Amino acid sequence: MSAEYATFGLAPAMRAGGVLANGDYQIHRDFVDFIVDGRPLLFQLSDLDAVSPLASDVPPAIFTAQVRSLLLEADAPLEEGRYVIYGCPECEGIECGAVTALIEREGDDYVWRDFAWQTGERADLERNGYHGIGPFRFQGAEYRSALSSLLDGDAGPRRRVLLIGARVALLAKLAAALRVIGVGADIAYDATGVPADELRAYGAVVFGRAVPEAERAAVRESFRDAGVDVAHVEGLAPIVPLLVAQIEHALARGPRELRRLTRLVAADGEAGVEVTSACRVQLTAYRLDRLSRVHAYDVFDGILEPGRHRIPLEARTVKGESFIVARTTGSVLVEPMTH
Repeated sequence: MSAEYATFGLAPAMRAGGVLANGDYQIHRDFVDFIVDGRPLLFQLSDLDAVSPLASDVPPAIFTAQVRSLLLEADAPLEEGRYVIYGCPECEGIECGAVTALIEREGDDYVWRDFAWQTGERADLERNGYHGIGPFRFQGAEYRSALSSLLDGDAGPRRRVLLIGARVALLAKLAAALRVIGVGADIAYDATGVPADELRAYGAVVFGRAVPEAERAAVRESFRDAGVDVAHVEGLAPIVPLLVAQIEHALARGPRELRRLTRLVAADGEAGVEVTSACRVQLTAYRLDRLSRVHAYDVFDGILEPGRHRIPLEARTVKGESFIVARTTGSVLVEPMTH
């Protein structure tokens, strides 16, 4: 391939939802990301919390229209021939800000250029342009093949989880929190006798700490007999935001090498974090005291450069039974603190 060309591909991605330490909610979004020269294009936009227009939760007709728009089979949605590449994960309004670009045909090639941050009808390239990104020239056949594959009607992600446990009140709170962020949840004692078609609706099964191993094994066997490959989450503690973070990690889509946050270690009063591109990382500590009361602490919030980092934690945040949640755009990891 000529050096002037960039490779174009697509990969599943997500914007992880969650219950934040301050009580706010962050919506879960599954979407298809653009892979340029082997890496997500979103990673070139440091610390941008956004999703592509190819989100799985939009109506099929709108999703199809977005694909055909990127194929230049429809008029550009914005003035001056500009297209939304990434937008706000919480709403659809450009007023919140969006990354836009010109998409043009040159012969059989497709070219993406003049990337900019846009909040109104027109983009100000001088003031808000991403001058270090693009232009990208894609071979027509590769570009059309990748986008056209999305029109084949493949099944979308399973954004529903099955909660298994004895503490019904806790499970009800967890189910409510998951539904608020856009993840469906059902509560059951087991999966015996559930039809295979219903089991296929689940992307993860969550076991409470009090569920005996024999019951866990029976649930796993039910899914195996139904031919369903589902993630299994062993609940670390009866803390709703912590369990939500574990479930979000289990629902993560796409290969590990296409994620920003790839490693979390929590030991001896510090957290070890590894990121693949510059991004904002937030660390939250959750602790259970002797009376099983939950304490939450925001322990770090900052931009980290690619590589491994060691972040010291205050002793009061990680004493006793404690856990660390690391969160960045599209990724969330959870680890118990070892002493």
